[in-house]
Amino acid sequence: MDFDKQMNFDAEADILKVLGHPVRLKIVAGLCSKECNVKHIWECLGLPQATVSQHLALLKNKGIIEGKRDGVEVFYAVTNPLAKKIVDILLT
Repeated sequence: MDFDKQMNFDAEADILKVLGHPVRLKIVAGLCSKECNVKHIWECLGLPQATVSQHLALLKNKGIIEGKRDGVEVFYAVTNPLAKKIVDILLT
């Protein structure tokens, strides 16, 4: 492989940084298999709701997940294909 000065991996590095936190990686891994609301996520992880919400906000701001409102609940799902691929590789 040659090194190309024109190659830019900023977006990929940003995703890796966000997924580098164990809690966020667990959240994304779980959301790859099933859409969930915040209550289900924090109950599964055994973490405070505020902590999970902060991680979800960061994942959403970085374009890794999206929330879909259903009445008063918001269901989250992974929408970034690279994040899905990274988690898939880690789980195999």
